[in-house]
Order: sequence, then structure tokens, then C-alpha cells
Amino acid sequence: MRPGPCEHPYKRIADVPGCPDRLKPFVLLTAILGTSLSYIDGTVVTVALSAIRADLDATLADMQWVVNSYTLFLSALILVAGGAGDAFGHRRIFNFGIATFALASFACGFAGTSGQLIAARAVQGIGGAMMVPASLALITSNFPRSERGRAIGTWAAASGIAAALGPILGGWIIDVASWRVIFLINLPIAAIAIAVSTLWVPETVTPGATHRMDWVGAALACLGLAGIALALTDAAEGGLDESVFWTGATGIALMAMFLAYEGKVERPMLSLALFRSRVFSAANALTLMLYFALSGLLFFLPITLIEAHGFRAVLAGAVFLPFTVVMAALSNWSGRLTDRRGLRLPLTVGPAISGIGMVMLVPGVWSGEIWLGIVPAMVVLGAGMGLTVAPLSAGVMNAVSEDNAGIASGVNNAVSRAASLFAVAALGIVVVGTFSWSLTAAVGEAGVGLAATLDELGGLAFGRTPDISGLSPGEGGTVLSTYRTGILAAFSSVSLIAALFAFASAALGWLTMPAGPGGE
Repeated sequence: MRPGPCEHPYKRIADVPGCPDRLKPFVLLTAILGTSLSYIDGTVVTVALSAIRADLDATLADMQWVVNSYTLFLSALILVAGGAGDAFGHRRIFNFGIATFALASFACGFAGTSGQLIAARAVQGIGGAMMVPASLALITSNFPRSERGRAIGTWAAASGIAAALGPILGGWIIDVASWRVIFLINLPIAAIAIAVSTLWVPETVTPGATHRMDWVGAALACLGLAGIALALTDAAEGGLDESVFWTGATGIALMAMFLAYEGKVERPMLSLALFRSRVFSAANALTLMLYFALSGLLFFLPITLIEAHGFRAVLAGAVFLPFTVVMAALSNWSGRLTDRRGLRLPLTVGPAISGIGMVMLVPGVWSGEIWLGIVPAMVVLGAGMGLTVAPLSAGVMNAVSEDNAGIASGVNNAVSRAASLFAVAALGIVVVGTFSWSLTAAVGEAGVGLAATLDELGGLAFGRTPDISGLSPGEGGTVLSTYRTGILAAFSSVSLIAALFAFASAALGWLTMPAGPGGE
């Protein structure tokens, strides 16, 4: 039997004669479902961290690794996974990635210890690394250029809506059910995505793509990033001891080996030749600094609101909404601004406004006022990022030839994920140090009574609400006040450091980006 008009496995849907347009919505739906799973999971887990820590009796380092184990494998493998999609088929890699993500989500939902949850999240990261680049590749491969812009716009808008509503829905689920449900809800969504993809999405490969994957480079990147992140996390918990030094040094050495290997291997996952472009290098450096600031800030924000002000999870998730909505609303306009004025203006003003929003969060979060403090700061932060994201992507893509557009986008995506990995790990040192300093100051003011009470409780830890059930009302109130002040002081330090990184990225944009449209 001859294949039907849409059953040719290695041709794009737009290139198959007689192929009906009715399949294109299924391609778009599949891409949206895959990307939304990754976006929602990333934001909802942050909102759930306080509940997870209380249920599993986890440490701050455990909570950092609940996020970082996912980010680690996603950032280290996303480039090689993108190449695998080109070589073996985008639909095949997408289905395998989303199935892996779903199975890992099941394991997350039934994790009995923080170690089990961290391991399952790592497997989620492997699945995410396969399905995220494959989602966009499905659109690129199955829509002609004349329709691709609208399709990608629909995909981006739907994914943005999912990212905006995810924390609110996830927070509500945590409040009324359990944090475990936020992982288990991934299963029916993944099942729908696999079914739609298998039944109605044609398979596509990239002509000339090699089947030889750079697994050595991927392993070196993964181990190197893990070593650095582990050293930073351990430094926050136990200080700068010998083991921390050697772990960090090993991670740095492995990353140096990775760069050396990528410069010599015949088909690298990271083409170092791309960095010969001044704009490409500067745009990725700006991405590293700005997403370091943003990721660290947004990791500690919901924890702070829940622990210091007693916000319910749904309310802590809702504070992300103005940020996401404003950022999405400005992204299209900032892209047109870039076409008219070039990269320098938006990539200077945008990060600077983001830095102002981060500074505004300090008094906003201290006050705990939603409408007068937190929402205005998140609106300003969203405006800054809305001015930045599209021009930053345009700078990366325009700095390379069309043949290298895919790998350039993958590199920038990996850089932003690595920035998140380092931010969550490194800013933990700031959080623990500031929290301890605040407790010491409180004890110094209150005297031996508070010190004895804290010793009786076994001390206080960031993100773990103290059990004051055995204390008198006066003692309990003092302990809670001391704990909440420490939480707020720690977040303020994170906010100000994040703002410094945002302002530094604005300076970099001004110094390195072309002033006029179309410049290198």
C-alpha cells in the first residue's frame, strides 16, 4: 500500500504535495503542550519548595538541588539533544523526551525523601532537554516561512499564558491538596501530547545532520557544571572547607577540558567559532548576568513571602502574574523597537529597568503589601525584561549566519539555564550568611534569654518555620519575629546583589551593542 500524502516520514509537511493544512494545528498543539510542561514545571516547583521542605524535612541545600538537578541536565544536554532531533527525527526525540519527563514526574510525585526527589528531577531535566528544542523544531520543520512567524507567535503566546497561570494553579493545588499533585498532573498532559504527536504529526529530520552525537562534550559539561554548583551549595551549608575547594576546582577543570575538547572535536555540540562575533559573545555574557540576577531573585521570592509573611502558596504564585503579563505584552513592541533603533537602546534600558524593579522589591517585600509594594515592583521588573528578551534573542540570532541559527539559539538557551544553576547555588551563600548575621544581631540585642531559647529549638534555619508549640506566647512571638526578620534580611541581600548584576548587564549592553539597526 502506498503511503498517504502526509505519511512520508522524512519530508516537511509543507513540502509534501497534497498534504492537508488540517495537520498543522496538531503540530502546533504538540509543541505548545511540550513547552508548557517545561515552563509550568519550572515555576510551580519554586512555589512548592516550602511545602516540600516541611513534608520531607529537607535542608536548604536539598531545596536548591530540587531545582538545580533539573536545570543542570537541561542546560548541559539541551545542545546535544537538539542535534539528536535533527539527526534521528524531531517527533521521535520529542516523544522520547516527553515520555521520560512524564515517568520522572510520576517518580517525583511519590518521592519519599529529598534524595529521591532530586534524582527524579534530574531525570526530568534529561526529558526536558529533549522536548524543549524539539518543540520549536517541529514548528520550524512543518510550517513554511510564510506561515512560520504566525505559528511561532501563537506558540510563544500560549506558552507564556501557561507560564503565567502555572504558579497560580500550582499554588492552589498545593493549598487544597498536596505538592505531589503538581508533578502527577503532568501525566495526563504528557499522554495527550504523545498521542497527538504519534497520530497526527509527521516525522522530520534535518538534511545532512550527522548521527554522531558529542556525548563526551555533554558529559564534561554536565560534570563540570555539577562540580561548580555542588561546591557553591556546600559552601553555603558548611563554609569554605577543603572538600568545597577541591570540588569547585574539579568542576572548573572539567569545564576547561570541555572548552578545549569542543575546540578540537570534529562535530562539537558547542561551536566556539560562534564566539568570534563580538555581538554574539556580548549577548551571551549579558544573558548570563541578567538571568543570574532574575533566576536567583525569583527562586527566593516565594519562599520569603510564605515564610516571612505567611502567604498561602496560591498568593505567592500569583505575584508572578504581573511580571509575566507585562513582559509578554512588551515583547512584541520591543522587537519592533530593535528593528528601528538597533540593539543598544533596549539592551541598556531594559536591564536597567529590571534592576530598578529588583531594588523596589526590597521595601515591597519587607512591607508585605501586595498592591502597594510587591505588584508595582513586579510590574517594573516585567517591563524591564519585556524590553530585553526579544532584542536579546534578535542579537544572538542576527550575529550568526542562517545555517547556524539553530545552534546559536541553543547556546543562548543553555547559557540562560546555566545562569539559573549558578544563581540558585551561589546566592544560597548570601542567604545563609545574611540570615546567620541577622540572628546574631537579634541575640545581641535580646540577650541570653533568646540565645537559650534558640538553643532549645536547635537553632533556626532559612526556610524552615520554627516549631514554637512548646514555648510561652512571649517566647514564641520573639522567635517568630527573629526568624521572619532574618528571612527578610536574607532576601534583601539577594535583591540588591541581583540588581547589581542587572545594572552591570545594562552597562555591558551600552558598551558592546551596535547603536543602529542591522549593525554588528
